[in-house]
Amino acid sequence: MTNRTDLSTQAPTHAYDDLLDRCRALDPLATSVVFPCEATALAGAVEAAHARLIMPTLVGPRQRIAKIAQEAGLDIASFEIDDAPDAHAAAAKAVEGVKAGRTEVLMKGSLHTDELMAAVVAAGTGLRTSRRISHAFVLAVPNYPKPLIVTDAVVNIAPALEDKRDICQNAIDLAHSLGQTTPKVAILSAVEEVTTRIPSTIDAAALCKMADRGQITGAILDRPLAMDNAISFDAAKTKGLISAVAGDADILVVPNIEAGNILAKQFIFLANADAAGVVLGARVPVILTSRADSVRTRMASCGVALLLAHACRSTRVVGACRTSSLDG
Repeated sequence: MTNRTDLSTQAPTHAYDDLLDRCRALDPLATSVVFPCEATALAGAVEAAHARLIMPTLVGPRQRIAKIAQEAGLDIASFEIDDAPDAHAAAAKAVEGVKAGRTEVLMKGSLHTDELMAAVVAAGTGLRTSRRISHAFVLAVPNYPKPLIVTDAVVNIAPALEDKRDICQNAIDLAHSLGQTTPKVAILSAVEEVTTRIPSTIDAAALCKMADRGQITGAILDRPLAMDNAISFDAAKTKGLISAVAGDADILVVPNIEAGNILAKQFIFLANADAAGVVLGARVPVILTSRADSVRTRMASCGVALLLAHACRSTRVVGACRTSSLDG
């Protein structure tokens, strides 16, 4: 398998299975599953526990969770249930569990994303660090030869340059935990030339200069790049681009949430990509999936969080899940 490939000639890969294979040698994570009050959300936690990815504590209304488990035929007898009356209280209690050291990861159940994230970022009681919080999709695209990270498609709506610096660094740290020693980061825009008419091209140029000066570390950043040139070497060659990233990107940094959300969902629904979702930049990884996500997607997200958390343990300073410098 070559590093630079044309999508039209690549055979499907098994990045999802490879990811879970890497997790088998690792101890499962103590995980607060926040408000798992829907059958798929609860099944995702059960399956991840059976696969030894997590050791779940179910945080939410005890009787409601038990009823859902019974109706869905799910065995949760061995799981601790931390009783909380509603989604808001469950999110706050789960964050308290992390701060007290009882759990190492948060996993979203069936509550709204903003309910969980409000508890994560709450001043004084949350899990914020000096790093901007961001989200990353880790995608196994059938016609791409390696995992592809897309960021940020969920949390930051219209990130400023300083936010994009942290978004890049969070994704780079995540890529390292997945075994990519020097990930290649494509800063996406509509064109490859820097122009004041398209502000994202100016941000792209500034981010590359930041990398040159050590403000972003551990990766190769390049240009602004249009999507085709970021992932297709043939497209880049046709345009005459000379780039260490073009056609071989590991990370796609999008200009705003609309572009990222559309791009990620195109991969998932049109290209049949397996997807994992995780929030980075907090004190611990936050497994953040959609309420419509399958059990398979939730399993992959748990796998990514497991690899990330173990990388944080071994390096002690990984920005994607830092344990110091709380903003309050």
